[in-house]
Amino acid sequence: MSHKENHKETILIIGAAGGLSNILCGLLGQHSPESKIIGVDSRDLSSDVENKNFSFKKMRYTRGNFEKLFRENEFDVIYHLGRMSHSKNTSASEIAQRLSLNLMGTNKILELSIRYKVKKVIVLSTHHVYGALPDNPVFIKEDAGLKASIKYPELRDVTEMDSLCTNWMWKYRDQMDMVVLRPCNIIGPQINNSISQYLRTNLVPAPIDFNPIFQFIHELDMAKVLMHSKDKVPTGVYNVAPNETISLHEAKKIVGTTTIPFPVFLLSPVASVIKKLWAFPDYLIDYIKFSCIIDGKQLMTHLPEEPFRFKTTKSLKLLKL
Repeated sequence: MSHKENHKETILIIGAAGGLSNILCGLLGQHSPESKIIGVDSRDLSSDVENKNFSFKKMRYTRGNFEKLFRENEFDVIYHLGRMSHSKNTSASEIAQRLSLNLMGTNKILELSIRYKVKKVIVLSTHHVYGALPDNPVFIKEDAGLKASIKYPELRDVTEMDSLCTNWMWKYRDQMDMVVLRPCNIIGPQINNSISQYLRTNLVPAPIDFNPIFQFIHELDMAKVLMHSKDKVPTGVYNVAPNETISLHEAKKIVGTTTIPFPVFLLSPVASVIKKLWAFPDYLIDYIKFSCIIDGKQLMTHLPEEPFRFKTTKSLKLLKL
């Protein structure tokens, strides 16, 4: 038997302390039981991972730490889920740290992936890179411009990270497979992002004269997409969204939380007052004013039939406290 046949797949998950990673590890344990999984994060592991082949290392995302990690392990697949979130107000030093992680850290990870002959890198981006703009098309395709950073500096690092990964993907497509995923709003019991907080919170502002349309994907369905991306999805950039859409007011109604209705032009000043009670990123206001609906058909061609188990209504009902 050859060395290749003996070789057990080794997977690195960057950002392994998050809820999405936890679910992904459980799925990989079921579908790839022989795979060895190493998870790293700058945060503590929040809950136990159901995978006997999983090991966790808390580390700072520095050049030296990543070099040591790659030197000591032979990674076949890398999941880059380590983008720092924008779910709270951030100080200048936190923004600097986030830029460092999302841009310099990502660049280093990609450099090491080429040097150590990693077979595949899967990067979690976000539909936020397109921006919430009044002239957005009804269904935004993957080749649309990334306009999020035009108005909001706090989305600049996310947009630049996406562009960096996309450029690497095409430049090194002969040496490494790479998948960049841009999901719609991910929601679920283990996810605590900005939109989940908005949906769960009472007395948040909402436009009275406009009812924007949203897309939601349940955390388990998103983890399944990540799992399938390892073996079934070829190199490329993919939007991730179900066909279903729902209005903002209907979504809040299903979750069972209340809003403070205001005319659109008053949303921003009202939000600045509410932010003293509940911290949320500035860009969220535009995403509840303007629809940002993505076209997920391209990814569907590579996934098993009926890849999304959770209907939108069920996903929202599961958010109830």
